[in-house]
Amino acid sequence: MLFKDRHDAGRRLAAALQRYRDARPVVLALPRGGVPVGYEVARDLEAPLDIVVVRKLGAPGQPELGIGALVDGDHPESVLDRTAIEMLGVDRAYLARETTRQLEEIRRREAAYRCGRPPVAIADHVAIVVDDGLATGSTMRAALRGVRRAAPRRLVLAVPVAAPEALQSLASEVDDVLCLATPKDFAAVGQFYRDFGQTPDDEVVRLLDEARHAAAAARAAATT
Repeated sequence: MLFKDRHDAGRRLAAALQRYRDARPVVLALPRGGVPVGYEVARDLEAPLDIVVVRKLGAPGQPELGIGALVDGDHPESVLDRTAIEMLGVDRAYLARETTRQLEEIRRREAAYRCGRPPVAIADHVAIVVDDGLATGSTMRAALRGVRRAAPRRLVLAVPVAAPEALQSLASEVDDVLCLATPKDFAAVGQFYRDFGQTPDDEVVRLLDEARHAAAAARAAATT
């Protein structure tokens, strides 16, 4: 399966999520690439759209090498790669500093993306967590655990494409999984998109704002 772009992937994903339309779900997207996908899902399901900001914990001197992932919340949730930590000899002091640094960056991004708006309520709702794809699943695992702590009625993982092993490893974290394609020749998420350019921050803000207005209009229409 090849997607034109993230919006195309989101529309196809939304079509497969129709069974949740009447459940009044909330859609939670991982910025930045997951937001265009989540925007289309939220628009089709007439659901609120919000973000789950996850940051990679980088190795000492190698910030692009992940040794775990972190998500914010009432109780910040981290998922650590114990094998990598032991192999690289990462000590607790470094891990504490890196966690603090990334938590500050998460909160900075949340403030920038939400523009002062409070997070969407998750408790007792069906929460659909969306990204543009899964390669290893490490950041998504942290996101799912953070969302689970907010006590949704049902937790759903929805992605257009995923590495089979990554998707299987996350099945125990959620109540339902929906993925449109799990190709055996998976190398990277971008290989399944014609256009996989970066989603800029201002696009994230614009889509969140548009989704907020669309959800408000849908609620108003439902009460008339």
